[in-house]
Amino acid sequence: MSIIIKKPTGIQPSEITPKSVYLNRRKFMQKTVAASLLLSLDAALPAWANRSPEPRWTDLNKSPFSTDEALNSYQDITTYNNFYEFGSGKKDPHKNATEFDPRPWSIVVEGECEKKGRYDLEDFINSSVLEERIYRLRCVEGWSMVIPWVGFSLAEMLKKFEPNSKAKYVEFTTLYDKSRMPGQKTRLLPWPYVEALRIDEAMNELPIMAVGLYGDILPNQNGAPVRLVVPWKYGFKSIKSIVKIRFTETQPETTWNQVAPEEYGFYSNVNPDVDHPRWSQKKERVIGRPFWEPKRETEIFNGYAEQVAHLYKGMDLKKYF
Repeated sequence: MSIIIKKPTGIQPSEITPKSVYLNRRKFMQKTVAASLLLSLDAALPAWANRSPEPRWTDLNKSPFSTDEALNSYQDITTYNNFYEFGSGKKDPHKNATEFDPRPWSIVVEGECEKKGRYDLEDFINSSVLEERIYRLRCVEGWSMVIPWVGFSLAEMLKKFEPNSKAKYVEFTTLYDKSRMPGQKTRLLPWPYVEALRIDEAMNELPIMAVGLYGDILPNQNGAPVRLVVPWKYGFKSIKSIVKIRFTETQPETTWNQVAPEEYGFYSNVNPDVDHPRWSQKKERVIGRPFWEPKRETEIFNGYAEQVAHLYKGMDLKKYF
């Protein structure tokens, strides 16, 4: 039995869609479907999740160091982050930190300084000039977001403790309380979390002690009530929920550097030329942007070379990563 295939008739050449038009139309439809999916996901969220809170501070000084890049949404910033004290998943801090009560709060100051002691956080806030600092946070995992922090100068705070000539480094420690931070019940990291800076890094004009974002107090999942923000370093250097500051003469052992020194250097400056074993650092995925958009080219020192490159003059940045 033979099969006869009839040629279609009645179709004019002008009615046949050119391949280029078809492909463009297909690409457009894919984007439209994806955008609709994103919108439907947003619609499924409670109303408060898509908006920033009413600002507590409305007369903040504007910093000349702020980026003019588009801000991430309050939802992005508060529901996608790393804070292992509340779990290892990106959504865990938002879910598990709701009952954490960060007030009252104090910080112990120790080591090579004249004014050791325990200080109330509110005293720092009330005696400091609060600024809005809009910084891009770059994670070592290859993603970034732009956050409108509220905070005060780390350098100005440290000067109040009068560090002496032996103070070469500043060590910061997170709260250790397994009853309040459930992630600390695991052996994921050696608790408490510790980070540190060289004293000249800490005295630079860029680092801040953040106490808020989007004009309101800092959410629990983002490091309440006070955290460090060092914009030219990978995000894990910006330690959260700080309870102790110690001035030291020798380089402190920091948590990730202690766990995996071949992966996480003490300095951990953003550098597109030094890849992490698991993540390329040449480009970054900007959280909140559509997935079809190209990744952002990562800049040396996260774009803050003008302010910090002199700190590392003559250093081999691949050796001291």
